[in-house]
Amino acid sequence: MEQIEQAEALLKPQRIEVLRQLAEPRTCGEVAARLDQTPQRVYYHVKRLVDAGLVDQVSERKVRGIHEGIYQARARSYWLSPRLVGRIGLRKAQDELSLGYLLDLMEEVQADIAALDRTAPELPSVGVSGEIRVPPEQRQRFLDDLQSMLQDLFTRYGGAEGDAFKLAVACYPRGEDNE
Repeated sequence: MEQIEQAEALLKPQRIEVLRQLAEPRTCGEVAARLDQTPQRVYYHVKRLVDAGLVDQVSERKVRGIHEGIYQARARSYWLSPRLVGRIGLRKAQDELSLGYLLDLMEEVQADIAALDRTAPELPSVGVSGEIRVPPEQRQRFLDDLQSMLQDLFTRYGGAEGDAFKLAVACYPRGEDNE
């Protein structure tokens, strides 16, 4: 994703869920039923995603005299261009967008983990945290390597078979007072 307008349309937790449901062609009503939302609310989000060029109307059917659109995401995964989220010198709005997305992502992870059944006999999970140091002249290469590695994992394990796992990755500058 190269345009900030596309990122702003996508980076809303509810729209991300709608977009996930549109990996396969579906109507707003079908997505609404899966997400336990109203079709009108889902349609609002789908319309914003269509306007941003992230979702296409792939078909239409007539149900009881009403035309119902069938929508599908344009891609299986979306990557924010480093020009939007990490390069030195970006305008403040873009920096806030990326940090805001990280905060939303962490809230989503926290909510997902809190919703797990901790009495289940097996909850396979992994958490990794660490610090790396990247010289300024190698930042772009690092971001490209990270994106490539993650895209490889999403491609290799992104099918419809097997147990579903969420993978959240956050990379951000370490604060000065965290010594």
